[in-house]
Amino acid sequence: MSAIKLFETKQVRLEWGPEAETWFFSIVDVVAILTDSANATAYWRKLKQRLKAESNETVTNCHGLKMQAPDGKMRLTDLADTEQLLCLIQSISSPKAEPFKEWIAQILLRGHL
Repeated sequence: MSAIKLFETKQVRLEWGPEAETWFFSIVDVVAILTDSANATAYWRKLKQRLKAESNETVTNCHGLKMQAPDGKMRLTDLADTEQLLCLIQSISSPKAEPFKEWIAQILLRGHL
């Protein structure tokens, strides 16, 4: 099951992982929100390279899944569960990090996506 939630005015794509019984977040969507980057995909690619070079296991454990992209096409997208996402957020210096983490908590605590 897929869902789209809004943080401020930006979309975050989510996918329910029935085996793990958890929601997975599109990392590039989160990167776009936190960085205001013109090319969030390129930003994520560079961050992922840096984290891999540091032997960061969070990146190793991220899953890829085809999700509908803004252009309407199905594209492979890196996903992270809540724990992985919170670790990744710590790697991005952003004034939006704390409000975004609070938003995640509110979404998950309400139990309805």
